[in-house]
Amino acid sequence: MTNIAVFASGYGSNLQALIAFEEKYGFGNGKIVLVFSNNAEAFALERAKKKQIKTRTFSPKDYRSREEYDGAIDLMLEHAGIDLIVLAGYMLLLGPAITQKYKNRVINIHPALLPSFKGTHGIKDAFEYGVKITGVTVHFVDEGLDSGPVIMQEAVKIEQEDALEMLEEKIHAAEHKIYPLAVQHFCQGEISIKGRKVFIDSSKL
Repeated sequence: MTNIAVFASGYGSNLQALIAFEEKYGFGNGKIVLVFSNNAEAFALERAKKKQIKTRTFSPKDYRSREEYDGAIDLMLEHAGIDLIVLAGYMLLLGPAITQKYKNRVINIHPALLPSFKGTHGIKDAFEYGVKITGVTVHFVDEGLDSGPVIMQEAVKIEQEDALEMLEEKIHAAEHKIYPLAVQHFCQGEISIKGRKVFIDSSKL
């Protein structure tokens, strides 16, 4: 069994997409067993509670240092027996203690086609730059900012008549489509990594 922890800081729409996918299709031998937030007011926690998924929340402000905070996260993950960390709108960078211990077992979704438009404003940055194609990227998390190996990508065309809000809707729809698939591939053992390149068993695509 692959025990999954989902980290979220806000509304939790990607968490909801993951929950819905798990209910309909399953993640193979994977199961969401924990939802964690650094924000006690995150609606993502309510989504989890509604589905009887265990929740935890604590803030860096409650700890003397970031290292102490990361240590608390590490202990939480150990106690829950977590095998895969799925970042779904988690607005803090994970410390190296976590990313190194869970190397190639932390994944994130970014609302642009990496390595372009890294950071917290990927949709707006792509829109304002004027690119014609943007999209979403599921990637492994390393010590850098949006710099880990790419697992899956989905292109999204920016039409001339698109406002930023319209593009945001299209990006979120693409996120909700491919993120659960990436989690499923991981849990079914269909992902392999060679250097920076990620391979998915072609018979499962």
